[in-house]
Amino acid sequence: MTPISLGTLLRRMFDAAIASAQPDICIPPHLPAPPRGRLIVVGAGKASAEMARVVEAHWLGPLSGVVVTRYGYGAPCERIEIVEAAHPTPDENSVEGARRVLAAVQNLTEDDLVLCLISGGGSALMCLPGEGLTLGDKQAVNRALLASGATITEMNCLRRHLSGIKGGRLAAACHPARLLTLVISDVPGDHLIDIASGPTVGDPTTCADALEIARRYAIDLPPAAHALLESGAGESVKPGDPRLARAMTQLIATPWKALEAAADVARAAGVTPDILGDRIEGEAREVARALGAMACSCADHGAPAPAPCVLLSGGETTVTVRGGGRGGRNVEFLLALAIALDGRANVYALAGDTDGVDGAEEVAGAIISPDTLSRARKLSINARDMLANNDAHPFFAMLGDQVITGPTRTNVNDFRAILVLTAVAGDRV
Repeated sequence: MTPISLGTLLRRMFDAAIASAQPDICIPPHLPAPPRGRLIVVGAGKASAEMARVVEAHWLGPLSGVVVTRYGYGAPCERIEIVEAAHPTPDENSVEGARRVLAAVQNLTEDDLVLCLISGGGSALMCLPGEGLTLGDKQAVNRALLASGATITEMNCLRRHLSGIKGGRLAAACHPARLLTLVISDVPGDHLIDIASGPTVGDPTTCADALEIARRYAIDLPPAAHALLESGAGESVKPGDPRLARAMTQLIATPWKALEAAADVARAAGVTPDILGDRIEGEAREVARALGAMACSCADHGAPAPAPCVLLSGGETTVTVRGGGRGGRNVEFLLALAIALDGRANVYALAGDTDGVDGAEEVAGAIISPDTLSRARKLSINARDMLANNDAHPFFAMLGDQVITGPTRTNVNDFRAILVLTAVAGDRV
């Protein structure tokens, strides 16, 4: 095999992970048989428009519907309306999109079929404030959650109980029609209630759980939100609710499958892959220190895998924002990893969000190498100061080490690859 650069190998693994979750690949095998009545297509998420396009391309009969996606993530559809809205903080289009989705499933019969297309990002993109709440209330809670360090499971528990469409409410609105939800998972463990906050599945958590999360992270809830939770009026649709009896859900793409696709690329290059897991959570900089130590162990002791190897992982880390910089959890992880490795020879890494957006930046992630810190010092960039200010995106921009994909139109969560080489490998494999 012709030798390839290490940066190219890392990028090929990342691209393979993204490609494994493309709707063109994962939608067609799961399309249902035509119903006796109408087919209504609804959905939300960063991949939903592309999912809708693929459904249209493969569906021979009539259909109609509406899906909500992120600005810039639309796809050409003729029969399914595409609404573009804001992420990660919802806007007016997020509310309008949610209203249109609910309107599309009104007055259905037992002969009708609703095909719901769900992917990551749906929590913000399809935002319908619960009773008595305003969009401003939802925006305030969302911003506080994003800066709090809460896990995605905790965030979405609170979101579900302040929503008029999530937490099984969309499924209840589809009753008595049959409902099939096709899901591209972006959450650790593929828990259905956490993917877009579970609009079509029963939710076992409660308003009391949501209040406890708000207290745990000192989130100052707007008065209307606090009242909704205290009264129990924000309770979600529970498992076993008769309105969910005809609802089915299928996972069609997952973070684990994406990691397996990256592992295949590594093997083809003669590098041993070790998939550490698809549900690694925790503070990004703490995860970086742990995985950095593991990479050093591979180089020094051949465990958990001998060099040349690549440690692959997914999941969703968190960032407790204390500074005023521009960062995302993947670049914060990488900057902390570079500091932890401190120029360690023969260790390289890529981390990125498979949707192409890390935090609020139109940047998927970045790459580090043994000379990352030394190159930064030559430019008078203090890596530790930038990490303390949660300012990792400018750090990697100044070094020219950002990974930019543009809209990927899918989302299977974060991707991390740490490449550990032998001392004689150089910068190519």
